[in-house]
Order: sequence, then structure tokens, then C-alpha cells
Amino acid sequence: MAAAAPCGVAGQCRLQLLVLVAAAAAGRAATAVRGGMLYPRESPSRELKELGGIWSFRADFSPGRDAGFEQRWYRQPLRQTGPVVDMPVPASFNDITQDPHLENYIGWVWYEKEVLIPQRWLQDDLSTRVVLRFGSAHYYSIVWVNGVQVVEHEGGHLPFEADISRIVQRSPGVLCRITVALNNTLTPHTLPPGSIQYMNDRTRYPKNYFVQNTRFDFFNYAGIHRPVVLYTTPSVYIDDITVTTTSSESVAMVRYQISVVGSELYSLSLSLRDQEGKVVATGDGPSGELKVPNPNLWWPYLMHENPGYRYFLEVKMQAQASGVPQEDIYTLPVGIRTVHVTSTQFLINGKPFYFHGVNKHEDADIRGKGLDWALIVKDFNLLRWLGANSFRTSHYPYAEEIMDLCDTYGIVVIDECPGVGIKMPESFGNKSLQHHLVVMEELIRRDKNRPSVVMWSVANEPASELPPAAYYFKTLIAHTKALDPSRPVTFVSDTNYAVDHGAPYVDVICVNSYFSWYHDPGHLEVIPLQLTAQFENWYKTYQKPIIQSEYGADSIPGLHSDPPAMFSEEYQKAMLKEYHSVFDKKRKEYVIGELIWNFADFMTDQGTTRVLGNKKGIFTRQRQPKSAAFVLRERYWKIANESSCVPPIIKSHILFL
Repeated sequence: MAAAAPCGVAGQCRLQLLVLVAAAAAGRAATAVRGGMLYPRESPSRELKELGGIWSFRADFSPGRDAGFEQRWYRQPLRQTGPVVDMPVPASFNDITQDPHLENYIGWVWYEKEVLIPQRWLQDDLSTRVVLRFGSAHYYSIVWVNGVQVVEHEGGHLPFEADISRIVQRSPGVLCRITVALNNTLTPHTLPPGSIQYMNDRTRYPKNYFVQNTRFDFFNYAGIHRPVVLYTTPSVYIDDITVTTTSSESVAMVRYQISVVGSELYSLSLSLRDQEGKVVATGDGPSGELKVPNPNLWWPYLMHENPGYRYFLEVKMQAQASGVPQEDIYTLPVGIRTVHVTSTQFLINGKPFYFHGVNKHEDADIRGKGLDWALIVKDFNLLRWLGANSFRTSHYPYAEEIMDLCDTYGIVVIDECPGVGIKMPESFGNKSLQHHLVVMEELIRRDKNRPSVVMWSVANEPASELPPAAYYFKTLIAHTKALDPSRPVTFVSDTNYAVDHGAPYVDVICVNSYFSWYHDPGHLEVIPLQLTAQFENWYKTYQKPIIQSEYGADSIPGLHSDPPAMFSEEYQKAMLKEYHSVFDKKRKEYVIGELIWNFADFMTDQGTTRVLGNKKGIFTRQRQPKSAAFVLRERYWKIANESSCVPPIIKSHILFL
């Protein structure tokens, strides 16, 4: 990605330093996550105002990318600082305009939105707390309200928020100006990592020329990618809820922990309701257990005639603040299910579960990684048409709105953090590790209560053959397990089994391989031997269940070849069938899943091996099926039909298909 360099050879590190400008100035490192991050839901005590739509936008094209800070753009309306353009939120900014410099821009960009706060939110006697929340922004964010800095956050893909009550209550009836500075620069210590490369050969490159190098194969989209909202709570409020579940045939236990902020004098009452609204259990206090007789368990798609069953836990808090009674109500969806891993199986509710699904990307035309409800619903319809029961959030946490639908539909999720492209030795040092630990805390804080999430993935294809990877992954996985003992942990490896220093610490082996594509390209005949050896070597070494977490081939829609040739639809189909023949043998032993790469074509950086992106999708980027989609559909419904866990009503539907 070419762009003007920050400030020439003498200042080549300035852009990287600016990405952490506030943190560096304060001299502090990343710290442990504090407080809860409950998804904003309306209730009798909480209101919500969405801030999506058109925001003002300006990229800082100054040589040092620092004009916005030097001139304090946050102190006045952004339009008064210079030319602005309209920018939709949520969306990536890269593909919205016709400016090629913006498409590949690296550095600081600025967003602004002026909103009117409802008058009832600003009356002191109501003791209302006003919170500004971002679903995600890439990658480093600093936020001001009316010129006052309220929050900064490192890392994309995860939410962050700030209590802005005191600021907005100073000026009731006045427009509230929200200013956001975002920086998409990647360094060896960010997640994902990257590096800035300066091209100093004046015979080949212009002065101050640099590129952002990455070691991942998807486009580095940037912007405010997920919803921005204002929401209210009382000044004494429910800050966090943690739920874990156990069950037997006749009874389930829902264990809960609740934290309240704003007062130590409060009471809590809980009601667990089924989908018909009937109260099935009650409780009180900040921690305890709810006994649910004859529970409806949360089952994956195609394992039950009513998958994705959820109860609703209503938590009601009553307190006194400055002599004024306060009440806060929050309702949390709860799925009752258990997860257990043996040396050969993955068990959900005590029954063997086989992952037959996909890898995905948050990626689409024009909007990039921006949240799009129409696209989300279309994707879930395609997943269910395909007979897919699972996916991995490759290679970063997906939007909470997507995760909600996974919970609802019974789609099982391997929840992956943004630890993709960890290839450089310096990315295994203490600075990187410290940030990685915080990211896992943020991810688990956000998704810990989701029944669809059955496993955490801490990285994708790291250089786990490097000696520092042993300590790095031992520490990272132990930390993840300490935060959430209820779920297994993995990372996805493309390293040889004999030299992988991280594999001893995972619960499930996840392996990516592209035989007859990146290895022995064009030679489909080598797949059975090489894939069989891969599985047998990994299992012999670790005695842990294995998921084929990626496999696939590029295909250009409408390109045909007989005999099959690379990039044709026939070659993609033929490769899948060779892999499937081995899967069918090994899933009788210790292979517990297969996830195709990829669900749909997606954009990448330009390169000689990419023609407008990665074409390994079984659907096009516009969600039209290639021939491989029908191969997988037939296979996935057949696997579901063969499962002893599938109820008769589902089998009859499969036979009809």
C-alpha cells in the first residue's frame, strides 16, 4: 500500500509512534480489562440511540500524518479544519470514494458526528448515566466529546465505550459533537502484526515512499465497522453478568455472577424465563445457582428439531443513590449446554459433534468489513441451505450481531482473536504477548455467555516453529483457560507437526493444508497420501482430536476445464472430493471436523496470485454458488443424515432434499 511517508528518513518511526500517541505520551502499557461490556439492550431502565448514518470524514494527508493533532481538529467542528466528505457508518472507508489514495491510505483518519441528546437523559435529578459505545473501529481509536477526550482503544474488532454523562449534561439542548481519530497502521506488536517498509532508493521510488507490509491474506480494511450507539443506565447499574451451565437429563444448573457499579447498597433478583415467557427458576444476590427442571438444551443446527433454544435471564437491581431509589433491569439470553473434549471426540451435551462448516470473512463489495444486515441474513440463509453447522471467525472476532444469530440458529462457532500473521520473531516478545493477553480478555468478556461459542482460537498460522513460540503460547493459552475454564482452547497451525512449539498446549489440533494447491500444485493424486500422513503424524504425536481447519482451491466462476485444471470450477470440485475421501476414513477415528476455505470470495491486497481478491469461496463475493457449493451441500446433509444424534423429523427433511 503506497502512501506518502510520515516525515522522511529522519522520522521514519513517527507513523508507528503516532499509532500509540496517547499511550506513549502517558508512558503506560496495555493494562488488564476492567468492567463489563454487556451488549446494549433496551429495557425499562435503559434507552438506546443509534448513531449510524452519515458522518463527516477527513484523512490526514500531511507528511507526518499528525496535522490533526498539531492543529487540534477535535477542538472545533471538523468541517472548519478543511475539506470533509460524507462517510457512512458502519463501513470501511477504503472503497467508498473514487480516490485511490484513500483506498490504500495508511495513517490517521478523522470522523465526526453531531447528535442531539434527548432532554430527559440530561436531567440531574434522574441520575441518568449516558454511555457512548463503539462496536469496533480499526485499529487504534481516540474519541473526544465536545473537545474532551473520553476514551482510547487499541485494536480492532472488539467494542469499547465511555461514560460521557458529565460532559453532555453541562450543555443540555446543545448538539453533542463526537470526534474520532483512527489509525490503521500495523506494527510488529499490534494484532494483527505488520510493518512499515520505507523505499529509500530514489532511482525507483518517490521521496518519502513507504508501504504497509502484512502477513495475512485479506484486505486491510479500516474505519468504523460496527454500530455506534448512545445508551443510558441509572447511575447505579448492572455492569457485568457471567453465566455457566451444566445439565443432566432431568435438571440443569445455571450458575451466575453479577457485578454492580455505583453503590455497595443494592439488592438483586433474578428470573429465568423460557421462550414462552414462563418463569422456570428464580434467584437473588450477586452469585448463585438456578435449578432448571426438565431443561430445553441449546443444540446445534441439525442435531435437534429445535436448535438454538435460549432462555432469558432477567436481572433486576434496586439501590439507593444519594437518597434516590434506583432500578436497573437487564435481560441476558442464556443457552444451556455443555462442551467436553476427549482424545477422539468433541462432545456437546454429551453427544459427539462433527464440525462440518466453513471459514468466513466480514467482507463485501463497497462496504468492506462494515456491518450489513442484508448480507448477514443472506449468509445465514446460505449456511443453513448448505447444511453447515459451524464456522470459525477467521481471522478476528465477528460482530456481536452475527454472534447473536449464531446463538439463535444453533450455528457452532470457533471464536478466533485477531492473532493472524504472527510471523516475525519480534512479534513473540513480551510487548506483543502483553497486548495479546489483553485482547483475549476483551474477547472473552464480550462472548463468554454465548452458547454458540464452543472453543477459543488464539491465533491463525503463527510461526509456531520459532523457539519463543513455546513460552508465548503456553502463557497465552494458560491465561485464556484461567479466564474461561469452561471452553477448550486451540490455535490454527500450518507448521509441521514435529516442530510446532505451541501444539502441546491446545485441547484440539487445528490444521490448515493446501495439498495440490500451494504444495504440488495441479497434482490431485498426491492428496490421499499426504493428507493421511498429516492426520496420522499429528495424532500419533499428541493424541488429541483434529479439525481440518482450512483446505480449498481458487476457482474463477464460469471457468471450466476437463480434465480439471487449476482455477477451474472442476478443479475445485475434484480437490474437495479427494480431501473428503480421507475425511470419511479418519472421522471414524479422531478427526472431528472439516471447515472449507472459504465460504465466499473476498478482497485481498493486489498481487500476482490474486485477481481481484481470493477466489477460494464456494460462493462468489456476491453470494452466488459455484459448483463446489453443491458438492458441499450434498456432503453436509449426508453427514447430518448419518449422525445418530439427528432426530427423525430432520432425517425426513434430509431425505426429501
